[in-house]
Amino acid sequence: MTQKVIVGSEEWCSFPDLKIPAIKVRVDSGAKTSALHAEQITPFEKEGEKWVRFIVNPIQNNQKSVIKCEAKIIDRRVVKSSSGYRESRFVIKTNISLGSFDWEIEVTLTNRDSMGFRMLLGREAMSGKIIVDPEERYKLGEVSNEMIKEYYQLTNHGKQGLRIGLLASNPELYSNKRILEAGELRGHEMHFLNIKHCYMKLDATQPEIHYRGGRVLNDFDAVIPRIRPSMTYYGCALTRHFESLKIFSLNNSAAITQSRDKLFSLQLLLNNGVEIPTTGFANSPLDTNDLINMVGGSPLIIKLLEGTQGKGVVLAETKKAAESVINAFKSLNANILVQEFIKEANGKDLRLFVVDGKVVAAMQREALPGEFRANIHLGGTASVVKVTAEEKRIAIRAAKAMNLKVAGVDIIRSVKGPLLLEVNSSPGLEGIEGATGKDIAGEMIKAIEKNFKYKMD
Repeated sequence: MTQKVIVGSEEWCSFPDLKIPAIKVRVDSGAKTSALHAEQITPFEKEGEKWVRFIVNPIQNNQKSVIKCEAKIIDRRVVKSSSGYRESRFVIKTNISLGSFDWEIEVTLTNRDSMGFRMLLGREAMSGKIIVDPEERYKLGEVSNEMIKEYYQLTNHGKQGLRIGLLASNPELYSNKRILEAGELRGHEMHFLNIKHCYMKLDATQPEIHYRGGRVLNDFDAVIPRIRPSMTYYGCALTRHFESLKIFSLNNSAAITQSRDKLFSLQLLLNNGVEIPTTGFANSPLDTNDLINMVGGSPLIIKLLEGTQGKGVVLAETKKAAESVINAFKSLNANILVQEFIKEANGKDLRLFVVDGKVVAAMQREALPGEFRANIHLGGTASVVKVTAEEKRIAIRAAKAMNLKVAGVDIIRSVKGPLLLEVNSSPGLEGIEGATGKDIAGEMIKAIEKNFKYKMD
């Protein structure tokens, strides 16, 4: 550019390198940095350099038009918004076109659902190139609805996939990224829905779920809840509201709720004929000795009902140690679960992944030396294992008893035969996909397709 161009406070622009043919931009000299609306922002490496993958919905309040983008990362900065909120954002460089003018700018990536424009052009990108006439709009020309339809028809051609929301907390988790990727590969419209950004409208005639910025989420075909333990209550309430709107949930709210209650889930499993290690339960017991003896004495496992991923689980190797731990838990006024210790397992257990009534993968987990519990989160190792027909039968029966379409079923091998330890309603994919090479995320998407009798072309 050799001369400055006069633009209005609102214009249409395009990003040729990102293959975005038209997007409305707010030209704001009061803002320092430029920002582009982006979702499912995922960093990755490409030829030894840091890149970022993301999707753009270029048209406000239109989730059907989706552009998949990739760009090299040039920086990561903390940006302060007009409301005072500080956010760490990836920064990319890309060419912007305004009318017949084209130049390279730096752009930060962020979710702009709550803003009126998908793109904000800040003064750093304008310097030496633009003069803003705040009373004017679209001085460089408007883009008609017909042109928008023409530009974006390629994103909606052919058979329409399902609209699926992944209800979770962290888009950077391997499991969440894999599920989004698997759905997109099978032709579906995938959206990451942060549980904390969702809120509900309870109304007899028009119930709704809203997302940050006021976007209504009632038009999803299905949701995949992956609720972290600390968000169980609110996450299940959201899932229940989706279900009330006749939106299919891969694991329903009632099943997730009962799976998070360790005692209730064990009682359900026993009532359905699933063998578990001998277990005792008490609330700060006075008869500590009897509680210890009822599970066969020491060594034994002591658990807090609220513990997850190996936290709140203690191995008491002697009776004295067990008494000390139980007495310590008494002071917390905590519900205590004690369980027989299966010594012959030698720090190993099995994780069987059940999807829609079938075991789709299995691995053996082994604890680190000196640890008694096999847990990938605590540094344990995973390997492929051949499971028996009986172990498969237990896993399938356990998932059915808990009414879970997707379940991670933990089994331990003992001299009495396979015993069930736990059923997880939001099992991680990284360890088991890495160990087995199976596309478990794809199996989860297929389970949703089966519910809708959906067939790929």
